[in-house]
Amino acid sequence: MKSLIVYSSQTDNTKKLAETIYENLEGEKDIFPVEEAPSASGYDLTAVGFWLMGGKPDTKASEYLAKLGKEDRLFLFATHGAGAESDHVKNAIQHAIGLTNESDIAGVYTCQGEVNPKVLEKVKQKPVPPVWIGDAVHAVGHPNEDDVFALKQIIIKL
Repeated sequence: MKSLIVYSSQTDNTKKLAETIYENLEGEKDIFPVEEAPSASGYDLTAVGFWLMGGKPDTKASEYLAKLGKEDRLFLFATHGAGAESDHVKNAIQHAIGLTNESDIAGVYTCQGEVNPKVLEKVKQKPVPPVWIGDAVHAVGHPNEDDVFALKQIIIKL
């Protein structure tokens, strides 16, 4: 199997997950930050990772996801300040899937990722703080060993 891992990471949380995927996938594989990522053409599996911005995949990852299509087998992974089972995260993943032009979704993994303290302070000052702000305190230290272990368990089954 030939795999492509593409990630967008603002604080290295998503990069950590991308590296975990790279280390645990069998077969030939390539890993790129989204800015340098090639087309998914010719790969059996494409793993695309992103952080959430405004309840959606960040802009760079969104642009990459929009280039994918029915012929692409896709694994999505994301980090976020919101609670893992929150509607905020579920809606973001559905949005990401919708961007892919009906790619074959092989799996999805999300976990909390520690939010940059400067960003956290900035969003706390907004007149209407984002819905995830209350969960952000629980994101400190994530992705942690348990998050990485859970991802490994999914990856070895792909």
